[in-house]
Amino acid sequence: MRVVVTGGFGFLGSRLAEALLRKRTFGGTPIDRLVLADRVVRLDAPPAADPLVHVVHGDLLDRLDEVFAEPVDVLFHLAAAVSAECEADVGLGLRANVDTTRALLDAARAQSAGGGPVPRVVFSSSLAVYGAGPGAPLPPVVSESTLPLPRSSYGTQKLICEYLIADYTRHGFLDGRVARLMTVTVRPGKPNAAASGFLSGIIREPLAGRPAVCPVHPGLRVALSSPRRAVHGLLRIAEAERGSGPGRLDGLAPVNLPALTVSVADMLATLRQAAGDAAADLVTVRPDPAAEAIVATWPAAFDNSRAAALGLEPDPSFLAVVQDYIADQAARNRTD
Repeated sequence: MRVVVTGGFGFLGSRLAEALLRKRTFGGTPIDRLVLADRVVRLDAPPAADPLVHVVHGDLLDRLDEVFAEPVDVLFHLAAAVSAECEADVGLGLRANVDTTRALLDAARAQSAGGGPVPRVVFSSSLAVYGAGPGAPLPPVVSESTLPLPRSSYGTQKLICEYLIADYTRHGFLDGRVARLMTVTVRPGKPNAAASGFLSGIIREPLAGRPAVCPVHPGLRVALSSPRRAVHGLLRIAEAERGSGPGRLDGLAPVNLPALTVSVADMLATLRQAAGDAAADLVTVRPDPAAEAIVATWPAAFDNSRAAALGLEPDPSFLAVVQDYIADQAARNRTD
């Protein structure tokens, strides 16, 4: 059993790797090798030292031969350029998100066509595949049957990849599964170029005693997921057997991971509740039309029925999300 995680040293990739290494099995089968592929690697990170791990360092488009040097049984494709940088540089987004994904799918196809195993490919997509625009408003509650009409280059690129994965799966080249992630928060570390990055920043920075800017109006409602729930959802979708009925993955449609719907005002109130006035007062609301133009087109309320059939549930509250983040950071600080 050879399992690959692209973006394996990233925010979610490293947590997914840690979860796989704790289990050391996939679907009940022992993992013989866990390949972590990333453009930026941390050889001092705990997963890198595990004897099961093999590190592939470099641009994924240039390193697919090494990724597929031995048969791949399961591949989690998390590597991607993020939303704001895709909007600023369409060519970058197309190369990183579309060209790389197609090359990866073709490598998987070549493996199965050559008599190797049909790889199970799990793709992390995004709620950004949906969008609201003139003449095409979103319904009050979005489900997998809602027509995706992305209003950003990032969302468009993710949707293209979804369609490619569905078609390759229909042909039997691979077994593709698509998990549409909600905005995952709270992300540790430094701010990134994602349009949604402020949804972590307005919590993470004040908890560390640093100021933060909220670039949207506080009444904006958003769909969130904690890192723990996102990783659990990816693993559940990956391991689910195909078929109809509870606990099985039915058809080729993506799965929207469960959403916790809150307003930005709710988030700021929760920060005040969890960390006090001194932390909450570090946040300045300064609306940025460019940021709001992207984030405000994303849906906030989801029908979680398809995820629920797989046993997946949203976070119970945003307070629980913040408390999980505080606990996780304390645990990581103890091990550093």
